[in-house]
Amino acid sequence: MTIEEQAQDTLGRLDETHDRLMVEIRKGIIGQNEVIEQLLVTLLARGHCLLTGIPGLGKTLLVKTLAKCLSLGFKRIQFTPDLMPADVVGSEVVDEDPSSGKKSFRFAAGPIFSNVVLADEINRTPPKTQASLLEAMEERQVTVSGETRPLDAPFFVLATQNPIELEGTYPLPEAQLDRFLLNPVIDYLSEEDEIKMVGETTGVQSEESQAVLTGKDILQLQSLTRQVPAPDTVVSYAVALAAASRPRSVTCDEWTEKRVKWGAGSRGSQALILASKAKAILDGRPNASREDVKNMAKCALRHRILPSFFAESEGLNSDDIIDHLLENVAS
Repeated sequence: MTIEEQAQDTLGRLDETHDRLMVEIRKGIIGQNEVIEQLLVTLLARGHCLLTGIPGLGKTLLVKTLAKCLSLGFKRIQFTPDLMPADVVGSEVVDEDPSSGKKSFRFAAGPIFSNVVLADEINRTPPKTQASLLEAMEERQVTVSGETRPLDAPFFVLATQNPIELEGTYPLPEAQLDRFLLNPVIDYLSEEDEIKMVGETTGVQSEESQAVLTGKDILQLQSLTRQVPAPDTVVSYAVALAAASRPRSVTCDEWTEKRVKWGAGSRGSQALILASKAKAILDGRPNASREDVKNMAKCALRHRILPSFFAESEGLNSDDIIDHLLENVAS
């Protein structure tokens, strides 16, 4: 079998796995096709995801269903104003031997030690606790009492936040927002999907989702994603798109200059390419394209672009700015 035939065979098997995975996810989730795809893209790209949406749209259920279909360890952390860093990463506790009375320290691992970690309503906890996730997300390890402990692989943080409620919330700092590969926005279901969802969830309990992939399978797919070629023209386009969002950049036009306070950094360019590679694999294609970059642009850049006061006064948000970039940056 030639290299081309091997590649085609791999893509064929992956396409079959993708179809099976969607069937199982559909047992628990109605609609939200784009958001589900973006979660899978994040997983294949070995990134983390910040899911934004108002209450009652199934954010938590979506994450739990995905974890079940992937046969991975799952922990949920409900972020509240009184949550402490030790509640997330763990802490040293004192054990006493009942026979000898001798005391010793033992590390009690926190919920961060899992494969899929749901950071529910992450913007409800103070910055000190939010920051406890930074090392885990970036380096896949945590340091407690001077000792560094690696996290299990694969490791995937899925955070949720409510964009409309401000009382009792702590907006995520830009440094932490940048750690998330993608920022999908979950919206209301279509009327047809909502009718179907209400009918299914208010009747007899339907069949539960079954596992399709193991942790080993996911690590192999993540390795395969890195091997997907991205032509120089595609990489150049991704970099140009991110650079055009930066005020005072030579490629930033006057319209963007007035409406952006802070643009996407180099992580934004990396996110565009990694997400494009994963998108290509999910679509059964052997290489990333500029269309993939365009498709991933909003979810990869919206949390990395900070609109200026002038943009807000015009009622514009980061998605509107990205629309402008997609129209004006040559592809």
